[in-house]
Amino acid sequence: MEPLAIGRPNPLAGRVALVTGVSRRAGIGYAIAMRLAQLGADLCVQSWVPYDAASPWGADPGGIDAVLSDLRGTGRRIEHVSADFTDPAAPERVVAAAFDALGHVDILVANHAYSRMGGLEDLTAEQIDQHFQVNVRATLLLVQAWAARHDDSRPGGRVILMTSGQHLGPMPGELAYIASKGALHQLTQSLAAHLAPRGITVNTVNPGATDTGYADPETYAAVLAREPMGRWGQPDDAARLIAWLATDDARWVTGQVLNSTGGGP
Repeated sequence: MEPLAIGRPNPLAGRVALVTGVSRRAGIGYAIAMRLAQLGADLCVQSWVPYDAASPWGADPGGIDAVLSDLRGTGRRIEHVSADFTDPAAPERVVAAAFDALGHVDILVANHAYSRMGGLEDLTAEQIDQHFQVNVRATLLLVQAWAARHDDSRPGGRVILMTSGQHLGPMPGELAYIASKGALHQLTQSLAAHLAPRGITVNTVNPGATDTGYADPETYAAVLAREPMGRWGQPDDAARLIAWLATDDARWVTGQVLNSTGGGP
């Protein structure tokens, strides 16, 4: 047997990743980018700070410059694109910018998400559309644009999507969000089958309830009471799994939805 890739120094050296939704050091996207950089990958990261600034959790206190500075502290090359995925042209622009800056992109992690609470009585057409524009349309267009440019002679072609826990239990207060995340769940096998002949794997990760600062005290306590391990997930919990999926050790894993939830929903 060949040695495990994850046991070698810099198992992603020479490879490049595009990670979307990297705007806050408290977020999952930042943890993913940091882990990939620590494994040797160069990165292009996408952010849309106005979304965070308008959300209850707020933007990163140090701004996007602090996010990028910390990532560059790994010694890897870090490029950045600001893009609003409600714009249908944004995915193509982001992918083109990543390839132009770094020459090739081996790994696509579509981590970005639009999320607003809303039960059945609260739904509006605009709210539903915005969730699908960002979470589904932009993700599919990112995969399309990336796949059109990917050099199949290079090893390590990876697509990693992000879902939620809608398949493990009810989430009646987030209907538009879970509808959009459920769509990504259902796309996983079909995208994987389509790209498998090209040596590209496609997997989707459900990070479970992750403490990124979005929950109010009541929600935090309610979720904590349901967690078998007695804690919320941390951004790095999902990031470690995603980093492994990006290595050669995961080359035979495709078409899967993996739950990184500590046994919780």
